[in-house]
Amino acid sequence: MGFVEDVSRAAEMIREANAATLISHIDADGITSEAIISRAVSRLGIPVNPIFVRQLEPMTMKYIPNDDMLKIFTDLGGGQQNLLEEAGIPADKVLILDHHISQPAPGGTEYFQVNSQFYGEEYTKCSAAGITYLVARKLDPINKDLAKLSVVGNVGDMMARENRGLIGVARWIAEDGADFGQIKITLGLNCYGLSTRPLHVCLSNSDDPIIPGISGKPGEAAALLCRTGIYESPSDQRLWEELSPEEVKMLTSVLAEQMIANGEAPNGLVAELYFFPDEMEKTPLRNASEYATMLNACGRWTKPKIGEAVCFGDRGQKYREAEHMLRHHRSIIRELCEYIIEKGVEDIGSIQVIHTGEKYPDTIVGIGAGMALSKLDTDKPILVMCSVADEPDLIKVSMRTYEKVLRRGVDLQEALVMAAAEVGGAGGGHNIAAGAYIPKGCENDFTRRVNELVEGQLTAGPKDR
Repeated sequence: MGFVEDVSRAAEMIREANAATLISHIDADGITSEAIISRAVSRLGIPVNPIFVRQLEPMTMKYIPNDDMLKIFTDLGGGQQNLLEEAGIPADKVLILDHHISQPAPGGTEYFQVNSQFYGEEYTKCSAAGITYLVARKLDPINKDLAKLSVVGNVGDMMARENRGLIGVARWIAEDGADFGQIKITLGLNCYGLSTRPLHVCLSNSDDPIIPGISGKPGEAAALLCRTGIYESPSDQRLWEELSPEEVKMLTSVLAEQMIANGEAPNGLVAELYFFPDEMEKTPLRNASEYATMLNACGRWTKPKIGEAVCFGDRGQKYREAEHMLRHHRSIIRELCEYIIEKGVEDIGSIQVIHTGEKYPDTIVGIGAGMALSKLDTDKPILVMCSVADEPDLIKVSMRTYEKVLRRGVDLQEALVMAAAEVGGAGGGHNIAAGAYIPKGCENDFTRRVNELVEGQLTAGPKDR
């Protein structure tokens, strides 16, 4: 069947349910997906029971009740159908809304799913939050007010990164939210923190693209803003949203000229941005990328239900708790990034590797790896390993790279899935950012194999996309 038919079938499964258990991932895409479907199902008067898991694996299956309730899996499930089958969960009690590569159940149980990987190019850059939104909208057009959460999930899961903006059905969802008055879509600098950080800090933190003479140099960034008249003094604290259209155009031109003069293509300088006019100015909820970071902080520090409350509109106690977690999250991420840089990585050929042991939680090592990579060899993917506190026999693996490496043929998800399976582990994710869990003790063999696979990808060259 096609996408429209599958969405209709999913909506019908939900309407026929007496109650639903919602199982979702703990990152921004998972939290927004759960919040979208929870709100949509609740509006039908159907009771819901939310369950968040770090990963759907044998250890977490004990939290999934094997009862008569409909089980809706969001942002996971497609690649773990074997676990559902092993647990004896019947196909008519499962609905999967996902965007990861699907792995059929080995025993032949056919679990129904709406998965953006099934429907062609227009859907491939749509995360679970987008799929979940379209099902919610099919349930009732009133759920159009949930488009904002879908955009947060899509942006948080890097669906906008490669094309510097949402495309295909994910872009249509953003337009849906704009029509509803929730979302302002605009072009602007491809930097993080545009709603909360002084502009010179945003510019100096830019690592993709790297702006010669500005990236990593907040003083130089402030000086440039003074020369252009955007800052009155180096201590100015103006935000991106406070600039006039003329100032935006001028600053973009100046930065592009600086990149060109230093031999850098300015292609990545500008991106499509998604702001939320109904949220308070100068808060992390004001734009999609910072909103997603707040939700990630909640999930990574094992408080996804606080993120859910923020998605549901809490701007009181739960929001203050989310703000606290965001500050803590950023502090620990900075510390982790500094640790990686100071300790150094091991270059083993086509990748660079580091093992952080028990020093940092497994839920954040991937984020730290991505930040640290900008200060290492950006032509080689970084692989970070760490211990898993509550599963001492496992090692968590995270990999990150840049688009310029993808263009040479590298696919981190493909490499980790294959290498992890060979040592009795499991991997997943995306071509630019992927992760895996492997048995403790096989780290050296595993990293050598990942290096071989990445080297083979580079030798083979770019695939048709």
